[in-house]
Amino acid sequence: MYFTDRGIEELTDRRGTEEVSLAWLAERLREFVDLNPEFETSVERLATWLARLDEEEDG
Repeated sequence: MYFTDRGIEELTDRRGTEEVSLAWLAERLREFVDLNPEFETSVERLATWLARLDEEEDG
């Protein structure tokens, strides 16, 4: 198990029944980077990966 799995599991346990928009998620990611600028590259990579998921399925 990766260390991040714990955070993902907590997210699922606490908020797994909620529905959110991608606009809401994007704003939370911006807030996170504002508070934690050292994670800017990681958040950028995650956001880009999420944005391009459908391209991988088409290719």
